[in-house]
Amino acid sequence: MTDDQRRSGPGPIEDYALLSDLRTAALVGKDGSIDWLCLPRFDAPSCFCRLLGGERDGHWQIAPTSPVREVRRRYRANSLVLETDFHTDDGVLRLIDCMPPHEQDHRAQPCLVRTVRGISGEVDVKMRWVVRFAYGEAVPWVRRVRETDPVLDEFILAIAGPHTAVLRGDVLPQRAERERAHELIRTVRAGESLSWVMQWSPDPDDLPAPVDPGEEVRDAEEFWRDWTTKICYSGPHASAVYRSLATLKALTYAPTGGIVAAPTSSLPEAVPGNRNWDYRYCWLRDATLVLLALDDFGCSAEAAAWRAWLVRAVAGDPADLQIMYGVNGERHLLEWEADWLPGYRRCQPVRFGNAAFRQLQLDVYGEVMDVLHLARERGLPEREETWALQRGMLRHLEKIWRQPDRGLWEVRGPDRYFTHSRVMVWVAFDRAVRAAEEDGLPGPVHRWREIRDEVHAEVLERAWNPELGVFTQYYGGSTLDAATLRMPSVGFLPGDDERVVRTVEAVQRELQHDGVLVDRYTASESRNQVDGLTGREGAFLACSFWLVDALVYIGRRDEAEKLFGELVALANDVGLYAEEYDAATGTFAGNFPQAFSHLALVNSAAVLYGGLTRAQRSRRNGKPG
Repeated sequence: MTDDQRRSGPGPIEDYALLSDLRTAALVGKDGSIDWLCLPRFDAPSCFCRLLGGERDGHWQIAPTSPVREVRRRYRANSLVLETDFHTDDGVLRLIDCMPPHEQDHRAQPCLVRTVRGISGEVDVKMRWVVRFAYGEAVPWVRRVRETDPVLDEFILAIAGPHTAVLRGDVLPQRAERERAHELIRTVRAGESLSWVMQWSPDPDDLPAPVDPGEEVRDAEEFWRDWTTKICYSGPHASAVYRSLATLKALTYAPTGGIVAAPTSSLPEAVPGNRNWDYRYCWLRDATLVLLALDDFGCSAEAAAWRAWLVRAVAGDPADLQIMYGVNGERHLLEWEADWLPGYRRCQPVRFGNAAFRQLQLDVYGEVMDVLHLARERGLPEREETWALQRGMLRHLEKIWRQPDRGLWEVRGPDRYFTHSRVMVWVAFDRAVRAAEEDGLPGPVHRWREIRDEVHAEVLERAWNPELGVFTQYYGGSTLDAATLRMPSVGFLPGDDERVVRTVEAVQRELQHDGVLVDRYTASESRNQVDGLTGREGAFLACSFWLVDALVYIGRRDEAEKLFGELVALANDVGLYAEEYDAATGTFAGNFPQAFSHLALVNSAAVLYGGLTRAQRSRRNGKPG
């Protein structure tokens, strides 16, 4: 496919908003174009892939034909019903988008509803529907169908292999042969509206029945309104906390409870750059933050569902534990490159799958042990097999904990003794000791205690650089790592320990930009030697929120509150965050929206302003306070 055929590419990452039906997600730009949608679930091949290519790789745009002077958009209340107002010289046009969630009906297929409504004047609107399955590679066979039995039903059917899409609407677009697209132009006057519904089916002989667009929008709004009533938070920046929790819910795969790291793949960490990864999977590393974020603010059902997904995913031989899984617990996430796609703003390669699933990252043992301990402590109903699973993990960890690994940042360079990994090994055995001592669970607590204490002493000796006066990224190193900010939050050292204070201050001096954004680790030639990659990256937003937490722990609350407010202000116009922020250009970078960023925001709010009290949480779980 030539560059001319691809035509224009996607807009800035921060220009997108999220739609979700709790199985998959779509990204809608300020230009009214849906540029990313995978069907029927988050990690399936896309049918709209303009995000990683051009218009001919699939998109669905609805927008005025005349120049737009201003775009204003918002989600209705705390829902994922998106309203975009286009202000033109001819009038104002409103675009309403949603994907109705069907949380309990696991047989329901994805449905995308789009409505344009005239607010003032008369505006000519253009609708352009370009379906390309298999990440833009498969041009479907498209035909117009008119049925008369049992009711009059006219629609457009697009079929390519196992993929079928159906487009219904008040008026259907006509085929544009040269573009292999479907287009229409209509005038919409004040008070008038037009609606379209796109549905997906795995079987062209069993198509979904027509739905009422207005009813679907109302049901979607009601779903999100009911869901957000369970959130308990009235502190500062409440809208940011609510939006972040709704985003985490939107990234949940309802049939299993798994939460994807992001709904996108291969959005680069810098432009130009080649740090492009597929994040449409569930990382064990997110486990503790997910449970805390959800349970701290009243979403105990979602916390329990995530815990259940986690236990199912890691069940089996502890030696086979992976750092990430598919939304159904799939193990094989083989990485490959789509060489026909030019990539977002020509950043290649475009990767699908993620080879990091085979890496040894010892910190995940600590994350899993921590989250299951927290679930027990928070009063989530215990599962009989959970403790047996934990004991099996510990037996395996006893055999391998002295090995180097790839660490939190999934480096593709050599294995090292990363400080964060060693701290999380300590967490794993510490939580086992606490389970035995506090909860009376059986196990070789004396051995666990010996290993815990040995790891603790080792970290203090080998990760501390006495010349620099800081904890470094790995044993014997001289570079900093923002992950060391988490030491007080996991209980490895108290916040008033001088070594913690000096490390936090060093991170501020060397990794922070303009007193706000924080890099993951020291930017230098040695960084590329550590992670095995070339090129630069943006500041990691989760690390910036970790600094908020660390400042609270070391007693600098006022500074933490100020930083938190500045980070909240970095969200895009609908409250979403990418993985990273490019301070040089003032733009988002990396996959979007990023669960890790929203998790970190919510947890910082809990550290600063508090979530549910133990008594409140117990009452919500049906137990005495």
